Amino acid sequence: MYDLGSLLLLFAINAVMILTGLITEIRNRPGDRVNWTAFNVGTFAGLVPWLVIGLYLWGPGTEGAGDAPTFVYAIVFSLLGWFALFPLNMWLQYRRIGPWRDYVVGEYGYIVLSLTAKSLLAWQVFDGALTTPGGQ
Repeated sequence: MYDLGSLLLLFAINAVMILTGLITEIRNRPGDRVNWTAFNVGTFAGLVPWLVIGLYLWGPGTEGAGDAPTFVYAIVFSLLGWFALFPLNMWLQYRRIGPWRDYVVGEYGYIVLSLTAKSLLAWQVFDGALTTPGGQ
């Protein structure tokens, strides 16, 4: 993805996703009936960047589709998996399933997911930059 417009749109849709998470937390206090509207909007918004990334990697007519270095695919699939755990954590937290009956367990879940996903990305980019000729 090279053009500024696409990057700005991805930034904006990610911001919408994060803000809908905030709205979900503001609107749904422990003990209240859960309103899932913001969560559903955020889940939809969160899927859009992954679809766009998929189009850039494999889309028909996309220049260089399928030609990315192996580490790029590892980053995409592993981060897709890790970032899918965020809405799962929220869903478990608000459904009060298993250990997530305790609201704090979900909050600790966000901390662990954030640190792990960001560390994973940093290590994969670092490794890919070192092992790929010219860093590409």
